[in-house]
Amino acid sequence: MRKEERYKGVINWFEENMPVAETELHYKDPFQLLVAVILSAQCTDKRVNMVTPALFEAFPAPEVMAASRPEVVYEYIKSISYPNNKAKHLVGMAQTLITVFGGRMPSDVDELQKLPGVGRKTANVIASVVYDKPAMAVDTHVFRVANRIGLTANSKTPLETEKELVAHIPSGLIPRAHHWLILHGRYVCTARNPGCAACGIKIWCKYYLSSSVSK
Repeated sequence: MRKEERYKGVINWFEENMPVAETELHYKDPFQLLVAVILSAQCTDKRVNMVTPALFEAFPAPEVMAASRPEVVYEYIKSISYPNNKAKHLVGMAQTLITVFGGRMPSDVDELQKLPGVGRKTANVIASVVYDKPAMAVDTHVFRVANRIGLTANSKTPLETEKELVAHIPSGLIPRAHHWLILHGRYVCTARNPGCAACGIKIWCKYYLSSSVSK
């Protein structure tokens, strides 16, 4: 199967069967989304959503968080993975957002990465979700699913995966495609036991077609 055919089949299936695909993190504005995404690193969205209501009530705006201290923020996020580092990142992010960007969330991926705690994946999430830019955030789910299906040619890094996906997916669909792959990896194409029997895109999947599962 040619790669173009695989992409067309997978995209068409998702467009028809998952027309609405969004982040499962709870947020009300760009600042809250950035906080939630920073917290979600190596942590489940479910756990983050349990923590953020109290955190957002205490720190409703970047100005409030910027005026706080990491040890104060820590008390709200201590059940999250790596709470010490994330507390420092959140306060630093808020301070930089105020002092460097005047409190306005930048839309450029490179500019976003100037914020403490914001790497390329997080920056791409903000660019795509907040500003609807064709930025492909590659987390563990996207990286695994893209390789397993055959959308990428055994890419070794998230950046390789990102570049190949962006090159083959229509730019207007990239913000949704990011969530298609995340949700598919989270609930169907899981790491240890992919649910091939229930998978709607298996007829285009390189792993399924080449494995004993399809025999």
